[in-house]
Amino acid sequence: MAEKAQLGPYRANKSFKLHRLFGGALLLSAVSIGTLFLSPRLDGSSTRVPLHAAETLQKCRQLDMTPGPPPEFWSRTESDRYVEGTKPVYIKNATIWTGGVDGLEVIRGDLLLARGLIQQVGSISASALEQYSDLVEYDADGAWVSPGIFDLHSHMGVYSLPELDGASDGNSFKGDMQPWLRSLDGLNTHDMAYEAVVAGGVTTGVILPGSANGIGGQAFVIKYRPTAEKSPSSMLLEPPHSIINGSNVDPSLPPRWRQMKHACGENPSRIYDQTRMDTIWHFRQSYNQARQIKEKQDAYCSAALAGNWNGLGEYPEDLQWEALVDVLRGRVKIHNHCYEAVDLDGIVRLTNEYKFSIAAFHHAHETYLVPDLLKKAYGGPPAAAIFATTARYKRESYRGSEFAAKILADNGIKVVMKSDHPVINSRYLLHEAQQAHYYGLPDNLALASVTSTPATVAGLDHRVGFIRTGYDADVVIWDSHPLALGATPKQVFIDGIAQLKDPFSVTKPDPFQQVPKTPNFEKEAKDAVKYDGLPPLTPQKTSDIVVFTNVSNVYVKKDNAVVKALSEAAGGVVVVEGGNIVCSGSCPEAFSHSHSTAAFIDLKGGFISPGLVSFGSPLGLEHIAGEASTNDGPVPDALTGSIPAILGSDAIIHAVDGLQFESRDMLIAYRAGVTTGVTAPSGSFVSGYSTAFSTSASHKLEKGAIIQSVGALHVTVTMNSGVSVSTQIAALRALLLKSPAFDQVRQGSMPLVINVDSADIMATLIQLKSEVEASTGETLKFTFVGGSESHLLASEISGAGIGVILVPSRPFPETWEGRRYMPGPPLSHDTIIGYLLAHNITVGIGIKEQSSARNARFDVGWAALSASSGLSKNDALALATTNLEQLLGISSRAGSLLDFEAKVVGVISPGKGVVDLF
Repeated sequence: MAEKAQLGPYRANKSFKLHRLFGGALLLSAVSIGTLFLSPRLDGSSTRVPLHAAETLQKCRQLDMTPGPPPEFWSRTESDRYVEGTKPVYIKNATIWTGGVDGLEVIRGDLLLARGLIQQVGSISASALEQYSDLVEYDADGAWVSPGIFDLHSHMGVYSLPELDGASDGNSFKGDMQPWLRSLDGLNTHDMAYEAVVAGGVTTGVILPGSANGIGGQAFVIKYRPTAEKSPSSMLLEPPHSIINGSNVDPSLPPRWRQMKHACGENPSRIYDQTRMDTIWHFRQSYNQARQIKEKQDAYCSAALAGNWNGLGEYPEDLQWEALVDVLRGRVKIHNHCYEAVDLDGIVRLTNEYKFSIAAFHHAHETYLVPDLLKKAYGGPPAAAIFATTARYKRESYRGSEFAAKILADNGIKVVMKSDHPVINSRYLLHEAQQAHYYGLPDNLALASVTSTPATVAGLDHRVGFIRTGYDADVVIWDSHPLALGATPKQVFIDGIAQLKDPFSVTKPDPFQQVPKTPNFEKEAKDAVKYDGLPPLTPQKTSDIVVFTNVSNVYVKKDNAVVKALSEAAGGVVVVEGGNIVCSGSCPEAFSHSHSTAAFIDLKGGFISPGLVSFGSPLGLEHIAGEASTNDGPVPDALTGSIPAILGSDAIIHAVDGLQFESRDMLIAYRAGVTTGVTAPSGSFVSGYSTAFSTSASHKLEKGAIIQSVGALHVTVTMNSGVSVSTQIAALRALLLKSPAFDQVRQGSMPLVINVDSADIMATLIQLKSEVEASTGETLKFTFVGGSESHLLASEISGAGIGVILVPSRPFPETWEGRRYMPGPPLSHDTIIGYLLAHNITVGIGIKEQSSARNARFDVGWAALSASSGLSKNDALALATTNLEQLLGISSRAGSLLDFEAKVVGVISPGKGVVDLF
């Protein structure tokens, strides 16, 4: 450019001189911006140094900096998330679980929250309080206070509720390895779950991409409170500096921890039609790419820091791979979805090959079987982020054990209980910790598993997960001990801001204010390992005569209700012969010579109740949900598909024909007091006839295996169908009025069980029932299943004589049809169960996943504890016994269960004529 300028004629005038001056200036600018200046070297030569050298050198110096808070963080007096105008809060007379695990975790005292931080804990002086003129005082009256619940595995906001196609952003299907994706970019602030989850005491979550890909992308930690800005970014907790500040990052600050999702096993194999071998190879390719970039950066910086700039060029980096390079620099917390030993081993080898660590294996159903393998991982053993009892939904989860948390802790592995929301409704994440505690995890570790441990695993234990001076003011006041069944927040604070407006609270019994005294499961835990995750589950058979002593109560079925048959302080005796109770009370003959061969069982003040009934899941029709070859399969849909001609036009499928016995979920449920399963065929519109069966039977022909071949006729009416709701109603009308297959329903001798959540559809069904009754002169038996919005029509449902089976028993806005749900305390005065019962509606409770069948007694107990109107044990037991039988057309048969302190020791089985002991 300069040479070309000199080719023109020289003009000795002012304009020419100015042109020369500014032209030269422009030339200097053009060279300087992108190139170099000269710098002398020690050997007397010179090197060309880029003008961005200082910036590049700072970047090089940061490469080995460890993530964490800056030094001045520890002296902060105000949170970076403080909202101006938030009043300070004084919580007095609290029982505080601080988050520690060293024996000093519980203190009695007070809390002072101000400027978004916990300012003081323990004994707080009057002079300290006098500093605040607008102090809000809260008398906890001895209630338990804990750190906010921390969910290490959530898809809140990226899989929003209600489930809608327009807000499903958890997985990309554009490639197996995509470390450049970010869950933040799909985070929906309008997810209906936020409010409900906060009402469960959950204050913080790691929002992970889904698990379709080997590397699904980067995850972000958010706090769940709404913000004035109403943006995803304003919810973030300590994101990487560049997320908020772009390129204007203070170079003196240490980096913040990043989070990333990995997955192995079945999901990537299924999505990309590949094998486990392919997935691990893709991991190795990706990490090799990152390693090459890292090595180039290290070589570049080594030269630059030594002043050897000649020939270096630009700093080597790649936007797509920079996050994975950070993994190799030890600056990213890897959350690895991984179930089986084969996959765990592959990832452990990968960590050692490429020298990076895993923060936690998630789901991790077989980690309890291979704790020593975890200890071989580079950088130390990852934590195990697990479910409490959810398992067997696919093959790689088949060996999951309720004792995994205890076994892992016994082997020195950090245990985290997580939700995988919305797979498990994270409002009840604490219930995962409660179950883990019930099955053997020590109470301090159980509480830590949803507070301090996940905070530590995510690299945020310097500010959340504990109740300590200077930590974020995220605390929960509970209505009972957090590990007690049904524990519910009375108030939740996030950043010192109360989240519950006018909360409702139910007074819990005094025993629920203490740590539950859980049963001893040492033998069962050892057997889980001994038998490689598949311990024998079939019960031990006893002699014909069994004598139970120290029985406090006996509840029996009578006239479609549950009644108390024995009530003594303790010391009651119950004699069972041939599977039937023949005596209850003092029963002196039980100790005579005639009963010398009897088996004696001391219940130690426990009680005997009817066996529970499980309904709503495919229990009895499948072993592994994700493996079609282990299931009965779906019923053809007459509305959207073709019915095989061989069936005829009026054929109704019978579930009894497809029953499969001795599934592990069935036998586990039996050991938990669920003696009867009721299941319907898996269909869309007309499913077929349900059946009732014994959960302990080994096959259909065994005595007592089939309790009732046909119970009710099941249909579904939903907006989530291939045809309109009005078409479904028209079809149902025609069937009710004309089809021979519906004769028993039309005559009122068989219940029509209808899967329905929407109040609008329920209203139409109520009208349809009245229309058909007017035409036939018969009273129909309708039962609504699902029932999320049934409270909106409680009076009308009651007036129509329709019963409701709530599935699940604690509704949640999973779908558009159930979005107008009744959340229960602390968000509403009553639970939907209590509300429907108050309207004289017969109510039962059910489940969706068959692995939840084992928890029927906890669901019953929870219902009794949470209803503001109060439920007696009799009425609570009826929810999962006589009420279900009545609503499902099952003839009733004869046969403490309702907290976290009882253990089922046996089942009295009249059908088999024995007592099964465990």
